[in-house]
Amino acid sequence: MLRTLIGMLTPSSNTALEPVTSAMLAGLPNVSVHYGRFRVTEIALSSGALSQFDDREILAAAELLSHACCQVIGWNGTSAGWLGFEADERLCAAIARETGALACTSVLALNEALQATGVRRLGLVSPYRADVQAAIVRNYAASGIEVVAERHLGLQDNFSFSEVSAQEIRDMVRAVMTSHADGRPEAVAIFCTNLFGAPLVAELEAEFGVPVYDTVATVVWKALRLAGVDTRSLANWGRLFLA
Repeated sequence: MLRTLIGMLTPSSNTALEPVTSAMLAGLPNVSVHYGRFRVTEIALSSGALSQFDDREILAAAELLSHACCQVIGWNGTSAGWLGFEADERLCAAIARETGALACTSVLALNEALQATGVRRLGLVSPYRADVQAAIVRNYAASGIEVVAERHLGLQDNFSFSEVSAQEIRDMVRAVMTSHADGRPEAVAIFCTNLFGAPLVAELEAEFGVPVYDTVATVVWKALRLAGVDTRSLANWGRLFLA
């Protein structure tokens, strides 16, 4: 039996992406996912917080995942949102060079989905601080995508993100879909891999009729595509998986 082995680079304080990813892949018996952690405890724009995403630490975790012969290694995190998308482009090239695996990230996969569907007006939901959220908004504006409505929770401790309730996530998505001043969002991004947003995507898409892209789901989708796995059986996790 041929196996598909996927590696996920995981922030050390993240407790959401592993159970969510494993639940997504539970119906794919020949696919398994394996996790490598590196230190991330806070999300902020301070030098200490930004240094957590030094490529050397991430590549050390990727190298360990390569021992498990993972065909694809994904960075299951959103740091390129505030660092700049080119940070993930460099990281993917480095992972491929150092491990021989195909590489993808949550943010680059999200951007691919937005481009494929022609989204130019985005709703943005995150647990982050206002300055981090503003940096994400600026990076999307520079790429030609306007964040027309956003909600954030002002949190900094990475572990705390996983304690945000499902109802809080629903409320933030509903707020960006109903309070926009510059045109209705054409899609919503739940932008954090330590939120339990992916299990809510199908219900929110049904409610609002637009794609809802969760950043745990985007990297799972892209990793499966790179591995040559048909994602249509995961359609109950959102319309992304029909692409």
